[in-house]
Amino acid sequence: MGFALMLISAGKKSDKDKPSPNQKKVYTTLDRTIVPDMAMTWPVVKINDPGNFEKYGYGKWHYGPGLPCQKRLDLMPSGYDYSSVTNAGKLLRFFTISDIHLTDKESPCQLIYFAQFAPGGLGISLYSPLMLYTTHVLEATINTVNGLHKQDAIDFGIALGDLGNSMQHNELRWFIDIMDGKTIKPYSGGHKSGTNNQYQDEFKASGLDASIPWYATLGNHDHFFLGSLPMNPKIQNALTGNTIMQVGNVFSDTDPLDKSTYSAGTLDGSTQYGNIIGAGKVSTMGAIPTITPDPDRHAILSIDDWTKEFNNSTSLPGHGFIQSNSSNVFGACYSFIPKSDMPIKVIVLDNTMDANGGKYEEGFYGHGDLNNGRYDWLMSQLKAGQEANQLMIIAAHVPIGVSSKESGMDWKPAPGYTNEKDLINQLRAFPNLILWVSGHRHLNNVTAFPSIDPAHPENSFWEVETKSLREFPEQFRTLDIVRNSDNTISIITTNVDADMPAGSQAAIGRSYAIASFQVYGIQGEPLPTGSVSYNAELVKKLSPAMQNIISNYGKPIK
Repeated sequence: MGFALMLISAGKKSDKDKPSPNQKKVYTTLDRTIVPDMAMTWPVVKINDPGNFEKYGYGKWHYGPGLPCQKRLDLMPSGYDYSSVTNAGKLLRFFTISDIHLTDKESPCQLIYFAQFAPGGLGISLYSPLMLYTTHVLEATINTVNGLHKQDAIDFGIALGDLGNSMQHNELRWFIDIMDGKTIKPYSGGHKSGTNNQYQDEFKASGLDASIPWYATLGNHDHFFLGSLPMNPKIQNALTGNTIMQVGNVFSDTDPLDKSTYSAGTLDGSTQYGNIIGAGKVSTMGAIPTITPDPDRHAILSIDDWTKEFNNSTSLPGHGFIQSNSSNVFGACYSFIPKSDMPIKVIVLDNTMDANGGKYEEGFYGHGDLNNGRYDWLMSQLKAGQEANQLMIIAAHVPIGVSSKESGMDWKPAPGYTNEKDLINQLRAFPNLILWVSGHRHLNNVTAFPSIDPAHPENSFWEVETKSLREFPEQFRTLDIVRNSDNTISIITTNVDADMPAGSQAAIGRSYAIASFQVYGIQGEPLPTGSVSYNAELVKKLSPAMQNIISNYGKPIK
């Protein structure tokens, strides 16, 4: 989801911003969109039969027209006239990727068998043939970011959580090593590439352009088993072994890990389509296949161990989690200043749940939460930024103010706030807070949080969510923070489809992502801002004091 501002809103592109004759143009959804073709309604192709996807029209697509950049004035006072206002100066440009879910397809600890029983298309989170290609999709995404950077320089990038799928060391290493440009071995156990399983080929990642610092947030999948259960000895031992995990019914049993009724299944990386093996009811299966053990599949058992892994990186050791100024870091929370000459501060917030002593809660550890001192740390960071006259961006995995209790993604109360609404009202007290960016819901959505005091429209902020890379349309976002001629701020956000050359492993992954949406019957949700793609210019008023300060900043826009 990105905003490769080759266009600033509907403005014109200057000659110096155009790619050179020898430079390949990188397109965004302002230019064109990916539109799935109609698939045959009969016969119905099963999700575990990708060999027949193409035959019956699944996974095919074509380019459609671009999407406009919609101007949003939701936060502005009544009667505000934008007709003569222009984008005057660029302050900051960054990209967000989210919910990458790099997946060890050969892990013995998955819940593939239960995908067929998941309601409402949720089975796509448990099994999709795209699982074979998650490393290739991220590689294509980073290559696309690099191309955008050549056209219009990007100041930093941030991954908004769920980097891996299930706490595994090899999944997190794939993410860091792809960002760093290392050689990637996209398999575990003994299955390397053969004649028809090129998705297992080792490849040298391009790496994010060395001039772009990158950061990350913690997601629930990064420290819970499949994002839903605390790690326990049963899973921990099975991860590195040769036996496919056996569990109870994850949709009906109170403690499914205490039972061994079902063999959860894994994928055979020696086959062309990653055949599902070892999935079914144990009492009816007979001999269950074994797999090759692999110590690199071990679980990362603590948040501290997870954050320390980022110090093993050649691009920016620590990536914000480890800093010389300890006051900027609190657990998996930290803050940083993207540009030393720009009064903008990014607050990276771990707002995932804790393990609650290992207790199984509601079947899903996906709520927002700021317990264990994180609320106090956030408030101290916001107060410090306000006093320092810095515009502020919060980056967190779980979005705020958009989920119902039934979704399992609303917020838990914590010391400092009684409920989600209370916390949102407290955030409104900081007029320099301009933006909250998040992932988690696998949606492209933009939400306005206007001031509740008409006399102070600056007490407001925007929220921008970024889609998952493991589901169609596999997009990232770019975001430009722009000063306007009346010293308001615009946040220009644009979705970007990664460039996946025809015939590449990433392109096969894209076709499988589209086919999975079609087979599971998933539709773009009718959200106010669209769940597939959405480009917007989000206008925000600043306090009079901040207007005076910000008027001196920003590279002129021609």
